[in-house]
Amino acid sequence: MPIAVDIDVMLARRKMSVGELADRVGITPANLAVLKNGRAKAVRFATLAALCEVLKCQPGDLLRWEAEEAEEVKEVKEAEGAAGG
Repeated sequence: MPIAVDIDVMLARRKMSVGELADRVGITPANLAVLKNGRAKAVRFATLAALCEVLKCQPGDLLRWEAEEAEEVKEVKEAEGAAGG
């Protein structure tokens, strides 16, 4: 997924556990783990705002875009195939 989640980085910086963050944000530890591990398909702005409030950070401290290597490799292969074919 091209969106990387850095909640674990902020947790370490704030010396806070996943359980404490989940409790203070008002979500289950299981749902926070899904988000933290990058398996979530969506996040509500209200949840993102609560995470930022508790962690005293900006949304960009928690979420970042990174290129998907697999997609880049596919595009290169397609370009090579089109050039050679």
